[in-house]
Amino acid sequence: MKYIKWLLIAAVAIQLVPYGRDHSNPAKTAEPQWDSAETRQLFKRACFDCHSNETTWPWYSNIAPVSWLVQNDVDGGRQHLNFSEWDRKQRHAGDVAFETKNGDMPPWFYVPLHPDAKLTDAEIAALMAGAEKALGPQEAEPRRGNPFK
Repeated sequence: MKYIKWLLIAAVAIQLVPYGRDHSNPAKTAEPQWDSAETRQLFKRACFDCHSNETTWPWYSNIAPVSWLVQNDVDGGRQHLNFSEWDRKQRHAGDVAFETKNGDMPPWFYVPLHPDAKLTDAEIAALMAGAEKALGPQEAEPRRGNPFK
């Protein structure tokens, strides 16, 4: 019983850590020239929560320590590729088709809580074709090196 009390105290105390609750969505400055509304909708469904300034913050993103993980994923996603800031260089724009085809995006842990992000084979093919048209040439293999450059 003593351990449960300390566990509850710790659970309440970690809620005071401010990281993971900055649920701001910065202003959108520019988007890619999408080849179609359907392509944009596929990207919005599967990618925008982490790779745009249009994140939908679920209820659990307010509860530490899960909020820390969600915030870290969104911060990292926006840093790697941000469809809302197309006016700045997007180094990983050419990796979209490869990452999607290989099942690396969206991440496995994202899909169970966001079933709309799961794409059918036909939708993956459409997303890859749309990426080639809207984002530029797609790489057969992702670029290696420092992912934060």
